[in-house]
Amino acid sequence: MTAAGQTILESRHLRLVAVTAAASSMLVVAAIRLHAENGSPGPFAQSCGVPAGALPQFPLAQYPVKLPPVSLLGARNDLPVSHAPGVSWGQLPAGRKWGSTASITIAPDGRLWVVDRCGVSGAGGTTCGGVNANVNPIFQFDTSGKMLKSFGAGMFASPHKLSVDQQGNLWLADNGGHQVFKLNQDGKILMTLGKKGIAGTGMDEFDAPTDVAIAPDGSIFVGDGHTGGGLANGNARIMKFNKDGKFVQTWGKKGMGPGEFDLVHTLAFDSRGRLFVGDRQNNRLQIFDQNGKFIAQWFQFGRPSGMYIDKNDVIYVADSESRDGRTNTIPALPTTGYGYNLGAQRGIRIGSARDGSVKSFIPDPCPYPYPAASSIAEGVTADSDGNVYGADFLGDVRKFMKK
Repeated sequence: MTAAGQTILESRHLRLVAVTAAASSMLVVAAIRLHAENGSPGPFAQSCGVPAGALPQFPLAQYPVKLPPVSLLGARNDLPVSHAPGVSWGQLPAGRKWGSTASITIAPDGRLWVVDRCGVSGAGGTTCGGVNANVNPIFQFDTSGKMLKSFGAGMFASPHKLSVDQQGNLWLADNGGHQVFKLNQDGKILMTLGKKGIAGTGMDEFDAPTDVAIAPDGSIFVGDGHTGGGLANGNARIMKFNKDGKFVQTWGKKGMGPGEFDLVHTLAFDSRGRLFVGDRQNNRLQIFDQNGKFIAQWFQFGRPSGMYIDKNDVIYVADSESRDGRTNTIPALPTTGYGYNLGAQRGIRIGSARDGSVKSFIPDPCPYPYPAASSIAEGVTADSDGNVYGADFLGDVRKFMKK
């Protein structure tokens, strides 16, 4: 065959691969949409991150790729699937659709709290400013998805994650405004940490804080920060304050060693009071005591965007970003660097915070290879019946019923 003929054949094959991938994606998207009628999904919720009309272009002869049973860092892809496919959940007011969200959490009273970026697709910056300053980003629901209350308009720049302490107080990390807020359940601000709009390295400053965890004695632990994942800039530390907001200590720096971090994204305590840290860009969980002493690191739960540990130490870890060097063509990302976690399937891994065993899996419904930088749940929680709830960066909240 001539060189010209070979080029034409390869071009036709490439188009076929692209069309096949797109068709596969559309079939999955159609399947997802069958479950979307009960919630308030945003315009990108069912897209798997692919803009309308776009065809993912994957290299000739490299796709499809079959994922291995276990990723290179030890995240299992062959676990039993424990939950039904996700159903869009959370009835918002008429005309309001979910924006990007990284947060859903269950309170001690069994009600759920969700934060989005004021209906906007995006992260950081001022998603809740300007024309969106009158849009509420904080919502309370019952487990059926009925909205009970909403508030927060004009109070935050770009909310990231919200947690609820044992007294029912809300703790919000505003990574766009570089602050942490304590609120009551009516939205009244009870405490503020950090300097509004100022990113810094001081003991009274944050640089895009991501999450807050409250210890049984009321000590406040803040993950700081979101800036510079995979890069040399930005904070990479845990900040500890006493129950009154007085600085106690900090630990961590940019790096890959024990006690070092690259994009602290999610925090949780287990029943023994150990602090679990989702060290996202390093594709691991790190475990510490409350004085910052390193205990262990776990890679088997994948790349942690969100985490929840229940009273029985069942741990739920949401992996919304794992990719290999050939994926994420929309937008184009380098073959290594951000999100690189070779061979790990996206989804929610469920296991034990006591011994690190991983028992089951909720797989990402989007087809591999993932064309977009993020899909499925970035925030995760579960109710007393074991049903799982995921908050998606693409603009949806889904409920996964336990089988």
